[in-house]
Amino acid sequence: MHCPILIAVVIWSSCVDSQKIRGISLSYKRFYRERKSFLCIDGSKLIPFDQVNDDYCDCADGSDEPGTAACPDGRFYCTNLGYRPHYIPSSRVNDAICDCCDASDEYNSHTACQNTCRNLGQRERAEVKSQMRALDQGLRLKQQLIEEGVLTWRDKQAQLRDLQRVLDDLQTQLDDLRKEDARRKKEVDALRELEIGALETEENSTSHIMNESPVSIFYELDSNRDGRSTVFRLLSVMQSPSHLLHLCLTWPHQCLCPQALLGGGHHVDLSRFEETLWNSIRIGHNVTVRSTAEKAAAELKKVEDAYETVYMEIRDLREKLATDYGPEREFLFLYNQCFQLKVHEYFYELCPFNQVTQTSASGAEVSLGKWGSWAGSPQHRYSQMKYENGEPCWQGPTRNTVVTLTCGTETALRSVKEPGKCQYVAEFQTPVACRPALRQQGVHSEL
Repeated sequence: MHCPILIAVVIWSSCVDSQKIRGISLSYKRFYRERKSFLCIDGSKLIPFDQVNDDYCDCADGSDEPGTAACPDGRFYCTNLGYRPHYIPSSRVNDAICDCCDASDEYNSHTACQNTCRNLGQRERAEVKSQMRALDQGLRLKQQLIEEGVLTWRDKQAQLRDLQRVLDDLQTQLDDLRKEDARRKKEVDALRELEIGALETEENSTSHIMNESPVSIFYELDSNRDGRSTVFRLLSVMQSPSHLLHLCLTWPHQCLCPQALLGGGHHVDLSRFEETLWNSIRIGHNVTVRSTAEKAAAELKKVEDAYETVYMEIRDLREKLATDYGPEREFLFLYNQCFQLKVHEYFYELCPFNQVTQTSASGAEVSLGKWGSWAGSPQHRYSQMKYENGEPCWQGPTRNTVVTLTCGTETALRSVKEPGKCQYVAEFQTPVACRPALRQQGVHSEL
């Protein structure tokens, strides 16, 4: 009947004894239950219990002096009820400086420390709530960006297919144009040879025609003086084969149809004669041959330029699609975007998956690294970006930048620092860095 009461008294007595020991956490109280002796936590020594917290260091690990400054490696536990508990070096105990918000570290000093744990706890809990709201909003934004990334990825894949079809069509055009160009060159070369031979034997045969006016030639052939002449009468004056050859070079698709040389029909007046046949004779065959070749070359060059442009677009698009944008392609929206931040007299610019640059007030730009890879831990691979092989420092290494991604409702470059020579670190905030696991990181369970 008295057994439950006796057990309760023993437990209460044990708790009271352990509560007398300052500077220990709940998890360590089991080592400090008052008895005849105390075993150092590292097991190195057994001492009388009354030597615990006697301001003399007996244990090598300092475990016998959790509430005093006697041991150089000791530590004091701040309970900080209502706020975050934490350890401080035991050398700070009773040093007249308030380190614990519950003032427990200055129990034997003349400093009047106030217990500020409740206010600090309320403030931190409000901050945690605000962070949780921001996290929830960031996760919603992240989901939207994931969905947009899926659509963008599909659009880029369709764009790649369309560009490939255009490239194939341009390749077909190029093949045809190159064949046609080669065929034309052969025909022109052959016609040139014929013309040169004709000119060598008949160089003076039509000199009387060129020395006369088109009016006199036309009226000489207008026998009935009706202001018109037939095609065949006009062609009869063209006794030199070189002239007929020149006309075929000028209109190769019409040279088998005589009236086509004069604009159609069997009769022509003086005005039409001057505009067609006579004008062609005066211009000369060399100009015609040259213009035909230039037209073909210009058309070929036009298609070649278009092919090169489409080819480069396909190359860039394939490179873009080959980049690792995260397991759900959530970082795809960052491609082709840049974010700036001014720090003192420098402007920093981060272009994700491209480069990081620094620009001075004078406008001089320095590369701080080009996109290398994701550099986060195995558990959180997409939490850091590495940009490497930037411009070399004077008598130093090449500049490199590590960008840490943090959760936020906005996408912005928050900070850039240079902790080591030519080694930069940056903080980049974005919703896609938000993770549901962050919900579990709240205020300590002992709050």
